[in-house]
Amino acid sequence: MARDTNFYYSFLVLPADQRRAIVAVWDFCRAVDDAVDEPSHGREGESPETALASWRAELDACYGLAVPTTPQGQGLKPFIARFDLPRQPFDDLIDGVAMDTEIRRYQTFDDLYEYCIRVASAVGLLCIQIFGYRDPGARDYAVALGVALQLTNIIRDLPGDLRVGRLYLPLEDLERFGCTEDDLREGLSDPVRALLAHECQRARSFYERARLVLPASERRRLVAAEIMGAIYFDIFTRIEGRGHDVFSEVVRVPRLRRAWIAGSVWARTVVGL
Repeated sequence: MARDTNFYYSFLVLPADQRRAIVAVWDFCRAVDDAVDEPSHGREGESPETALASWRAELDACYGLAVPTTPQGQGLKPFIARFDLPRQPFDDLIDGVAMDTEIRRYQTFDDLYEYCIRVASAVGLLCIQIFGYRDPGARDYAVALGVALQLTNIIRDLPGDLRVGRLYLPLEDLERFGCTEDDLREGLSDPVRALLAHECQRARSFYERARLVLPASERRRLVAAEIMGAIYFDIFTRIEGRGHDVFSEVVRVPRLRRAWIAGSVWARTVVGL
């Protein structure tokens, strides 16, 4: 896992066996996502649909008696039994990634919410399984935090997604704020700023929901998730601090800042500082 990912510093605080399991899950999920977003990673001439079918077969091997054929599947399989990883979140993830091959626009937030649950919250549910959660309320936390992180990605990556023909912001929101897709392509304007402020407020509500539903008894076990959430929340506040300008450059958190956030959250959660 590259140090430039926003997940790297959150995983450093984990015990070695949990860290290896998380990396194996992350590698598998990333490979599935790349089957659509980076089709060059697949076999030459293979369509995204065919690639996803191959990953479904690989998942069958991971959960069955067959031997996985990819490095990602081979890396994941030993941890399925070790951490009792449920299959459903993996299936949900593949279904979510498949949506990117079929859907280029979302009419309502309810439609987009389903996508977020599949591509982000599903991964969160796998992570808390590895972290060893005990209170069922942790599942509500993983779902809410996953949606918050995905909405942050959607807002941050708006210009890049538009360049490849995708728009994740609900069309009902564009209509509400009198904003067109051409407005979004031209950059920041009053209608675009109002639209993005609305989307940020929605993302903030999911960060707040995650904070409220996290059981106090799970804070130490889920410290890696809290670090991940804090790093993404820093991206989110930077977007707001720039007046919702996601067009001038991709909003990022510098490495040293990510390390500082990770250390601060760990000290506050585990040590009690």
